[in-house]
Amino acid sequence: MKLLAKFSIIFVVVFGLGLSAAGYFSYSLLQSHAREMVEDRAKIMMETALAMRRYTIEQVKPAIGKPVFSKSDMTQETFHPETVPAYAATEMFNYLHEKFPDYFYKEAALNPTNPRDRAVDWEEDIINNFRNQPKLDMFAGERMTPTGKSLYLARPLRAGASCLECHSTPAAAPAEMIERYGTANGFGWKEDEVIAAQIVSVPASLPVEMANREFRQLMTLLLSVGAVTLVFLNVVLVVLVIRPVSQLAHSAEEISEGRMDIPELPCRGKCEISMLVAAFNRMHRSLLAAMKMLDKQ
Repeated sequence: MKLLAKFSIIFVVVFGLGLSAAGYFSYSLLQSHAREMVEDRAKIMMETALAMRRYTIEQVKPAIGKPVFSKSDMTQETFHPETVPAYAATEMFNYLHEKFPDYFYKEAALNPTNPRDRAVDWEEDIINNFRNQPKLDMFAGERMTPTGKSLYLARPLRAGASCLECHSTPAAAPAEMIERYGTANGFGWKEDEVIAAQIVSVPASLPVEMANREFRQLMTLLLSVGAVTLVFLNVVLVVLVIRPVSQLAHSAEEISEGRMDIPELPCRGKCEISMLVAAFNRMHRSLLAAMKMLDKQ
């Protein structure tokens, strides 16, 4: 087997071992990074929903939730769902869901006004967990669903003073709100009580897919770098090692066949190959001198 082929095989084996080790450790890091990225994105979505709630409370509700006056100058309360923070945040997230279809948002409540916000079993556990641990402000978890494992991030929602304007007793609520949702749900809230939880959930397969995609890109890049490096090293090896050694071997073969009149090999530099060529040239001269002495005898 030629020297160049041996070098290529050694390089491929060593590079392959290094690539395998890098792939093993990088895959775990990419999995962790992808999960952190998903959680960070969920936190941003939560903050966006909170900002929407605040905007609704401070600007939308005062602007469009004002009473209207009838012809008889009697004040009539009006109710617009758009002035409800939970409604506004959920509707906003529904638009956001079109851009991020893997993310799901819900403001799950134990006693909601809107039936769509009612918490299911696992969501009730989250809300009760926040109630039992008042200092807990956020936590992440996993759960099994019919479609596979799901990741979720949850944050408590507490009733503020503005919430009690409509949710303390049915008598305090606007007539249109009672007409729309009835009096059975959404009342009896207490200030600063955990009434609901913001929950952003995402399939557990999403960070896995993200990590796999980045892993494939990383491995493709490393393989490309390895291939280019092998080609470059082969060219350098041919120029600096293979060609001088081949010339040396060819000259040695000619001398062994009795052709002593071959020219000396060029010798440049102070590397090991140059030292070998210089030693070969000295041996050639010594052998040539010895042959001439034998001829004279």
